[in-house]
Amino acid sequence: MDQQVVDWLLDSDPAIRWQVRRDLLDEPAARVAAERARVADEGWGRDILALQDANGYWGGDVYGDRRERDTVMWTLHVLLQFGIDPEASAVREAIARVRDHVTWPDGDAGVPFFETRYEECVTGGVLSYAAYFGLLDGAAGGGTDRRVARLLEQRRDDGGWNCDPPEQSPRSSFDSTLCVIEGLRAYQRATASTDAALADAVRTGEEYLLERKLFRRASTGEVANERYLGFAFPMYWFYDVLRALEYFRSSGGRPDARLQPALDLVRSQRGEDGRWPAGPQRPALRAYVLEAPEGRPSRWNTLRALRVLRWASNGEEPW
Repeated sequence: MDQQVVDWLLDSDPAIRWQVRRDLLDEPAARVAAERARVADEGWGRDILALQDANGYWGGDVYGDRRERDTVMWTLHVLLQFGIDPEASAVREAIARVRDHVTWPDGDAGVPFFETRYEECVTGGVLSYAAYFGLLDGAAGGGTDRRVARLLEQRRDDGGWNCDPPEQSPRSSFDSTLCVIEGLRAYQRATASTDAALADAVRTGEEYLLERKLFRRASTGEVANERYLGFAFPMYWFYDVLRALEYFRSSGGRPDARLQPALDLVRSQRGEDGRWPAGPQRPALRAYVLEAPEGRPSRWNTLRALRVLRWASNGEEPW
């Protein structure tokens, strides 16, 4: 174990510390829970919750990529990545304000936030939030949720999804597919669903990514998009290899052999100091400084890479 890296990771916000204690150090559950409880009361989590207005909005916007402006969609994404306790009183109050007051604009004007009718990436994300924060309206046992049903209908013939309409792009995309299966998996776990159609959709979405080794074109084997090779936090709707590996890690089981090129890519980006660099900072939520400047050592990427590699090595420490 590289104690210097561990100490550096622990010298950080509770949102990082509690995940280090759970995923890298295997500390007792009580200690992990105590650290996690601090996320809503200290540091980034506390500060972000305090920025919400009385009508449930952050920055007055629901969704968008405006620089230096917060949005409901991406704030919830960040809180989920923090692993903030959904049962904490401040979190329950914040989510209740979103549920009761936040609505979509434009063509879906007046539609409540958690009943999104937006494109696949948005629906997948909102489904993940609804599952995490306990807003699935008691749905259980099958894929009957309207959001789930809509995503199942939108699946492409190649097994994935694309937010662009079929007339613009007949193929699925890495970005959309991962956002969708993240949401569907979250729904499955939260409801203990055994619905066959839902399970099949998750399987074909995973196969879409696995067949492409998480970053290569199925037709030529070339890198599908250079952006996929850099790791950024927060991720928002953007796809990258580390985010995809985190999805497969969180889904459980042993790694599929087709993940090996992606795992090798993660290993290759480790610095001589045992840390991973920060990627580009995305345009949304720039009001929240959660990550180091691009190229500098990143606690978020180091934590995420180490736990992925630990999972892939059957629990052995990848130090």
